[in-house]
Formats: sequence, C-alpha cells, structure tokens
Amino acid sequence: MLHRIPHEVRKVSEALRSAGFESYLVGGCVRDLILNKIPKDWDVTTNATPEQIQAVFPDSFYENDFGTVGVKTGSDDQRVAIIEVTPYRTESGYSDKRRPDSVTFGTSLLEDLARRDFTVNAMALDDAQGQIIDPYGGEKDIKDKMIRTVGSARDRFNEDALRMLRAVRFVAELDFGIDGEAAAAISENNEHLSHVSRERVRDEFVRILNSDKPMSALVLAWQLGVLPFISQYLVNGVGVEQNQAHSFDVFEHLLRAVQHAADKGWSLEVRLAALFHDIGKPEARRWSEDKKEWTFYGHEVVGSRVTRKALEDLRFPRETIEKVVKLVRWHMFFSDPDQITLSAVRRMIANVGEENIWDLLDLRICDRVGTGRPKEQPFRFRKYKAMVEQALRDPVSVKMLKTDGGHIMEMFHVNPGPKIGYVLNALLEDVLDDTGLNTREYLDRKTAELLAMPEDVLRGLGEAGKKRREEAETEEIQSILEKHHVD
Repeated sequence: MLHRIPHEVRKVSEALRSAGFESYLVGGCVRDLILNKIPKDWDVTTNATPEQIQAVFPDSFYENDFGTVGVKTGSDDQRVAIIEVTPYRTESGYSDKRRPDSVTFGTSLLEDLARRDFTVNAMALDDAQGQIIDPYGGEKDIKDKMIRTVGSARDRFNEDALRMLRAVRFVAELDFGIDGEAAAAISENNEHLSHVSRERVRDEFVRILNSDKPMSALVLAWQLGVLPFISQYLVNGVGVEQNQAHSFDVFEHLLRAVQHAADKGWSLEVRLAALFHDIGKPEARRWSEDKKEWTFYGHEVVGSRVTRKALEDLRFPRETIEKVVKLVRWHMFFSDPDQITLSAVRRMIANVGEENIWDLLDLRICDRVGTGRPKEQPFRFRKYKAMVEQALRDPVSVKMLKTDGGHIMEMFHVNPGPKIGYVLNALLEDVLDDTGLNTREYLDRKTAELLAMPEDVLRGLGEAGKKRREEAETEEIQSILEKHHVD
C-alpha cells in the first residue's frame, strides 16, 4: 500500500513530522488504497493549526472556515499539485442540516475521525509506519462491501443531510450495499434534504450518473425516499405502464437506458439524456380505444420542456442544459433507411447539430436497450448510421479544389462554358492522385497548361477526370457501408 503513495504526498507528511507535528493520510484516499484504487485526491490531517501548517509550507493558501490549507507541490500531476492539509477538528451544532455552527481545532486524531460520515471514510494511515488507524471497523466494512455510518446514523444524517445522498452515491461508486440502520435513518429523515442547496444535490447526482452503477443507486434513492429531492419528475415515471413495445414502466425504462450509457462509458450529457428522454411520457400518456393501449404522442416535445425545468432547477450549466434538451427533443427521429433519403438525414443533422448527431444515435441505442430488446444495433440502425456518415462527409467533387470557375474566368479571361467544367474535372483528377497538389499556385499553373490545349484534348481529360471522381465517390461510400457492416 505504501509504495502507491506519491512522493509529493510523502514530502508533505515528512515535512510536518520534521517540524514536530503529527501527520496522517485520512479519508477517501485511505479507503481507495485499501480498495486498490488510485485516489483522486490526497488529504492529510495533523495536530498543527492552520497558521503552523503555513509556517511549514510558505507556498500554501488558506481561504476557508474549516482550517484546510492547500499546499502547492509544483507537480504537473493535477491529483497531487495541491495537497490539502487539515488540522484535527471537532464540530458542533448543525442548525441548517448542512454545515457545523462551530468548528474547533483539536489535538486528537481519534476525535477527528469521530466526526466523519461513514466508517469507510473514518480511517487514517500513518505513512511512516504503514499502520492503519481504524476505530470504527472501516476495513471490515470494505471487506463486507457495506456503507455504515460512524456511530448513530440518525445523528450523522441530522448533522448533515447531504450525507444521505452521499450514501447513495457511494453505493453507486463502490458497488456496495447500505447498512440497515443507515437505510432506516435515511427513510425517516430524507425531508432534511430540502435544506441542502441544489448545487450540492446536483454534484452528488452527477457523481451517481458518472458511476458504473447509476441504475442500482437511483433505485435505492427511490426506495429511501431521496429521489424526489433530486427530481420529482423522475419519480413521476414510477408505475406508469407503457404500450406493447416496452417491457417496463417508464421509470425502469429510463433507469435501464442510463445504465446502458454507463456500461458504454458515454458522456454525462448522454447519460442525462438517457435518464430524461421519456420524462414527458407521464404527462403525454393517453388511452387509445382504437388501439386498446396507451399512446404517448408528442412526449419528446413535452419531455424537452420538462428536462429543461429539471436541469435548471439543479443549476446545471447552460451548455449542458441546451445539449441535453436538444437530444431529448429529437430522440424520436425516424430512422428507417428504406423510407428516408439522405436529404431527410441532413435535415435531422441540422435539427440536432453536427456536434450532437452521434450522441443522438447513442441515445437511440440506450432507448432501444431500455425497452428490453437484446440487440443493440440491428441492421436498419447500422444502415442509418452509414447514411449519417455519408451526409456528414463532403462529397468527392470539384468543390474540394482550392479554385473555382469564377477565379478561372477572372484570371485567365475565359468566357463561361463547358471548357471551365473540363478544366475543373481534369484538375480534380490530379488532386485525387496527390492531395498535396491542391494549392492555388499549382492549380493556377496547371489551369494555364490545360487552357492552352486543343478543346477536344481538354474535353477528353475533363471526361476522364469526371469518371475518376465518380469512381472515388463510389469507393468512399462503399468504405462507409463496410465500416457499418451494411454493404
């Protein structure tokens, strides 16, 4: 375990001990080391006060109410560029259910560990001796894959309501279960989450979605009654039956869709869109006597409006909101390649934006898997993807040349006519053979040579160039079809 501690962290600990203070690694980095994971950040705790810490580390900063000093290491590795060093402390009074009313710097490591949230985060490591200090059984809980609070669960959650959502997040990130006492305390006290800022809720929600197990965590959030404090719109889908095309209710369908996005390692925006893409169905649902089933006409329009409300409420950045809303709005695009043209595909690309089209296709995959269908990309969908790629690429044409008819007529005083087309096609054949020739200097020089030729010779070169262009276009399209296994 010790060999995995970066030298920058060791130097901070050694400097504190050399100055006569205690020093321990603490919290999440100790947990991650035991789990054989690479810690995302490193926290050190000590019996030194903030002023004493800064005296040991002149190149440091202290800008908070909790005693944490940021020690600059000069490393290019962002994980260890700044090491946070915090004095032992005790906390008391949590009138806002979020922050302690008072923080007192202490002299005891055990006193400091006693204030922490979960046993897996209440361990310290003496990196000089290799000894783990574990007064609350965190190592055993890691072995048992269990999230359990330090001391009374009710006390811990009443102190800081965000810990309830953090418990759910740790279930997602660590793939752990949750202790029965902790689960009961969350169920009984979940209303305290209303005191937590929407930004803090959003941050935990994002970490849940970016985990490997968002589905199980969101199910747990619903079971424990904390899901409404993320978004009531998600709860509205619970028990909402769909039509015969779906095996699950709206809520489970959305969870399965976002889980597939996580399984694929797709972006936060795709995960959000997967979770919200059918969020408008409860509002849009109508019973059809003709079809004898539920219909959801226009749910993508309703859903885009609801998604915007939900994400704005959670204070997501504007760019994220705009992208996710756009994906939700257009997720019902018609994708039967036997019934649409390339121009229809281009219109869809224009609607969602070239920068979003592949995310939209990934969302369609999540939607399909979320219905319970086993095959992720059937033949017709792969063919549609090939059409998208064709629509996005610039066709092989004289437009690729760094010259055009207007320039040729102006520079060489040539009248409009077939001769211009012959020249452009002949130039294109040269460029297809060697793209390095596509410069204005070369093309002007070559144009002068071509215009000096007899017209019948020029016509022959132009027609040969046109044939070569058509062959190159066919080859590129065939390559795209083969890439998507639809040739």
